[in-house]
Amino acid sequence: MALLPFWLALSVRHKFFKMPRATSDAKLLIQSLHKAYAATPTNLKIIDLYVICAVAAALIQVAYMGLVGSFPFNSFLSGVLSCIGTAVLAVCLRIQVNKDNKEFKDLPPERAFADFVLCNLVLHLVIMNFLG
Repeated sequence: MALLPFWLALSVRHKFFKMPRATSDAKLLIQSLHKAYAATPTNLKIIDLYVICAVAAALIQVAYMGLVGSFPFNSFLSGVLSCIGTAVLAVCLRIQVNKDNKEFKDLPPERAFADFVLCNLVLHLVIMNFLG
């Protein structure tokens, strides 16, 4: 067999040498994740969106600090830690509210949400104190 260019060698399927198709594996993975996530309750999807927004806000603040500078460094730290702390607390709320989680089956969702609100209040009081 003559030497083939790299891109052509990847597309040729020889009977002794079959390369797995990464795109089909990726498609199967995405389809299975989509199928599993479609069965997720709406309240958990809302919490997921909240976590994504909090992490995105933290990333935007880090990018802004990288572009503009970090003169009031306490403000930068307060903003990023507030976003990350809120995201972590929201993930904890998601774990507690999830019906499939057997560890928190006796905890009512109202109690979990009250814990989330109280912890967020304490977090933001500490953040406001750190601002100075």
